[in-house]
Amino acid sequence: MFAGCETDTVPVRIGGKWTVKIIICLKAGPRRFSELQTPLRGITPKVLTESLRALERDGFIMRTAHAEIPPRVEYELTPLGRTLFEPMAAFCDWRRAHLSELLDARETYEHRVPTA
Repeated sequence: MFAGCETDTVPVRIGGKWTVKIIICLKAGPRRFSELQTPLRGITPKVLTESLRALERDGFIMRTAHAEIPPRVEYELTPLGRTLFEPMAAFCDWRRAHLSELLDARETYEHRVPTA
């Protein structure tokens, strides 16, 4: 374990396939469920719902249900959610700097390890 990380609890769920994409979609402001589905092509309503609930539970987004007919629900980043942009940018910088090394390592591994 690293200093300050002596727990098994994982507080951040930014490793999921859709989590980062959802956070980026909410960067400009609140969006409705259907407004998130369009840029997130390929996500099922069930997975989007589960991802939004997990982000809400962890305090990264806020869900607001407006008392209207028909009902309108919006999702937006919380101040805590907005703090994720800095580490996400750092990861993107790391990826740009090391992507070729990563791809080379994967290729070497694939040639070395027989597939099942």
